[in-house]
Amino acid sequence: MDQKRILVVEDDSAIRQGIVDALQFAGYETLQAPNGNDGMTQALRGTFDLLLLDLILPGHSGFEILKAAREARPTLPIIILTARGEEADRVQGLRLGADDYVVKPFSVRELLARVEAVLRRSPERPSNVSKIKLLNGLVDLARREVRHDNGQRCELSEREVELLRYLAAHPGRAISREEILMRVWRLNPKRMETRTIDNAHCQSPREVARRR
Repeated sequence: MDQKRILVVEDDSAIRQGIVDALQFAGYETLQAPNGNDGMTQALRGTFDLLLLDLILPGHSGFEILKAAREARPTLPIIILTARGEEADRVQGLRLGADDYVVKPFSVRELLARVEAVLRRSPERPSNVSKIKLLNGLVDLARREVRHDNGQRCELSEREVELLRYLAAHPGRAISREEILMRVWRLNPKRMETRTIDNAHCQSPREVARRR
């Protein structure tokens, strides 16, 4: 099974650590955010497969993070973890785009079962691609480099690696500019005008040398 990465946004350190320990023991990688501001930044810019989100947080609230993350990344799996079990809160969370809602206290077995279920039915499940074979070389995403058969090597930026990994994880279909902006650049094309992708181009070693 490809190892999935989960972002845990929870301000209670004991609860957060317990969740992280359980997820890591089950074989998941984890990211952590102890408050709403850090959670908002990581939710919009981080690379992960599922978001576990508390509602009551210092800084941005869980509802604010949920709304922003759902607008920027429409298919990102999101599970709300909260002590607020009132029907109105559950309904609001689901209407804002949460895939599931777990009320504290909850058992580790229940949490892991819900995580597995949401990941299983989620359309956004990129493959754990590490290498891409080229006609005249190899792209090594783990090492962030392109190795040509003639011995030449080219270093890749983190964003270039993310883009190549996303493209390789979705073979056989055309991927739109808007999808790349949302999934790789973590931008909402409906709310921001940018020509980043349009202006991007591949530079040869000679071009790079001239610019230096």
